[in-house]
Amino acid sequence: MEANRPAPTSRPRLTLDRVLTAALHLVDTDGLDALTMRRLGQELDCDPMALYRYAENRAALLDGVAETVLAALVIPADGPGWETQLRSTGHEFRRLALAHPNVVPLIVARPLSTPLGLRPVGTLRPLEQILALLTGAGFAPDQALHVYRAYFGLLNGHVLNELQEVLVDPEGTDALLRLGLDRLPSREFPHIRGLADALLAGYDGAAELDRGLDILLDGLRAELPPARRLR
Repeated sequence: MEANRPAPTSRPRLTLDRVLTAALHLVDTDGLDALTMRRLGQELDCDPMALYRYAENRAALLDGVAETVLAALVIPADGPGWETQLRSTGHEFRRLALAHPNVVPLIVARPLSTPLGLRPVGTLRPLEQILALLTGAGFAPDQALHVYRAYFGLLNGHVLNELQEVLVDPEGTDALLRLGLDRLPSREFPHIRGLADALLAGYDGAAELDRGLDILLDGLRAELPPARRLR
């Protein structure tokens, strides 16, 4: 009598969600250059050719990864006030960026080469939701568009700056050495070198974002009709 053999385990069925989840994990782990059809096929234990049912090429995969991250961005539809809602969204955007730093270039720079109407729908939802929030707060439609650009310009710039805050020697005690500023000629960069202690001890990403939002929101409040300026 033939010995009992374990039943063969079936592979999980491929779905677009599963493909993009695996693609995001690969980017998070090994960076954007690691995302290829071949490597993704290995991760999913499938023939890479099967992936073309879900993404026509690598560019479509990259769009899908960006869309997956932006889909997690929560923009409150209502709340205590438009300024509070924008501040909350800004911190949520920062949280996502820090959780997926390798995806930030896709979100910040890649859409620049893609016409607005041809971008993945999921990447346009933040624009639509912010425009709805701002026009509901009293901004004219064209004003709302300018505010959106300034707002995401601030957020994009902030996360790029924060992600550059890398220590050369995390265990060191001297601020210049920890930041690598000792390599800068003192005569050419006296101001940067002089801020070594402040750069090292004073950086708080969430607080820096709030400072930027304070400046932006104060200016935006002045754009509203007087009756709509209350927080």
